[in-house]
Amino acid sequence: MELQQLLRLVLTLGVIGFVAAVFKTINSLVLEPRRLRSLLKKQGIGGPPPAFLLGNIKEIRKSKASLVPQTPQQMTHNCSSKLFSFFDQWKQTYGNTFVFSLGNIPILYTYDLDIVREMTTCTSLDLGKPSYQFKERGPLLGQGILTSNGASWAHQRKIIAPELYSEKVKGMINLIVESSTTLLNSWDQMIEKQHGTIDITIDKHMRSFSGDVISRACFGSNYAKGEEIFLKLRGLQEALSKNVLSSGIPGLKHIPTKNNREIWRLEKEVRSLILDVVNARSKTMTSELDLLQMILEGAASSDFSKDSMDRFIVDNCKNIYLAGYETTAVSASWTIMLLASSPEWQAKVRNEVMEVCRGQLPDSDSIRKMKVLSMVINESLRLYPPVAVVSREAFKDMKFGDVNVPKGVNVWALMVTLHQDPEIWGPDADQFNPERFVNGVSGACKLPHVYMPFGVGPRTCLGQNLALAELKILIAMIVSKFTFSLSPKYKHSPALRLVIEPEHGVQLLINKL
Repeated sequence: MELQQLLRLVLTLGVIGFVAAVFKTINSLVLEPRRLRSLLKKQGIGGPPPAFLLGNIKEIRKSKASLVPQTPQQMTHNCSSKLFSFFDQWKQTYGNTFVFSLGNIPILYTYDLDIVREMTTCTSLDLGKPSYQFKERGPLLGQGILTSNGASWAHQRKIIAPELYSEKVKGMINLIVESSTTLLNSWDQMIEKQHGTIDITIDKHMRSFSGDVISRACFGSNYAKGEEIFLKLRGLQEALSKNVLSSGIPGLKHIPTKNNREIWRLEKEVRSLILDVVNARSKTMTSELDLLQMILEGAASSDFSKDSMDRFIVDNCKNIYLAGYETTAVSASWTIMLLASSPEWQAKVRNEVMEVCRGQLPDSDSIRKMKVLSMVINESLRLYPPVAVVSREAFKDMKFGDVNVPKGVNVWALMVTLHQDPEIWGPDADQFNPERFVNGVSGACKLPHVYMPFGVGPRTCLGQNLALAELKILIAMIVSKFTFSLSPKYKHSPALRLVIEPEHGVQLLINKL
């Protein structure tokens, strides 16, 4: 009798648990997204109807599939219309602010400039990095934020302060010059073998340069291990980019597809390699003047648990990869492509470098004096910002402008659209014109707060100064030794992976001066 009662109790509890799990699933997949959309709809905010489980992913993929590469003669720089035509279509139908879905995740897209300003400059810990991004794959998807929520972000910002990071960058100038010299010497040798002009794809060279810099800057004497780590992070980025539109599809990240298995393997290997370097440094009790040491000292001064400390160290190394390695390499490729397509500006930059450096290698003082080069880099980052979207999640009910944003809603502002709006930047907004930055960002457009290639406000990317120093030194040294133009093989096709990069690479014809 008692056994029967026990079995009934177990069966009852099992049924209750099953019903609870089903209700939780239905709530997550259907009820909660529908509730959030309903709250926005009551404020007059509409949007494209989502499909079950997929949301609006089909429409987005269909739009991406229609992209056609351009020849150098056809080339335009309107990234927004190429990569995000679906947003333009939805904006025409639903207005400047609407809601769409990635899987079961409702996202509030806004082009209301007042809302954009309030969102990007918000200091509240109740607005932070979208939890779906963090749960999916960690900080590689973020924009200037290293951790999962406002509180941990604020703590990280306190122990790795921007001014400390900037001081570290000043000590890396010689290192950047050495890596640039290695790259230039390799091009010299290629030109000698060809007895003249070389026709090469530069992207792998940019990554080699940037990887060398960041490996030495981050891991010091362990830079060889750093190169292995960043090579695997590159592979991880490529694998993640295949899933970038599928983040919101429930359960997809747990299915052992070929790509997911590759992601899991690389994530495990990256974590293991980083912690191996940390443990080796701990055992030898060595202290080095590198970025890893700064991260370790910051973590040691906190009250992290062992698991939290390991995650903090790994996440920050990943962020340095994106900010100092991938972002710099891609930005260098775009900037050189633009200079190759504009001989006039290439000559202006070369003349400035010759005048400022007077035959010497660049240093921290000379790169500060390179105003024309700064204008060119600013314009390149305007047309091809590495990260396309500023994304935030409301961790509690918030209000921006006239819109009440319910807890759990993600808010997106599209950086490439803001960077190329003729109403803000003038009728030549989709053209390469560095002259617009002659008086800085404040003089370049009507609303300077919309220019945010490294983020904006309190969540500006910590790696900004390192990336800019790398770009300035590398390009200054290249133009002082070579002339270059676009190869007839070049196909202009910006592609959105985790950053906006040249889909087919940048092919150049290069000659020695």
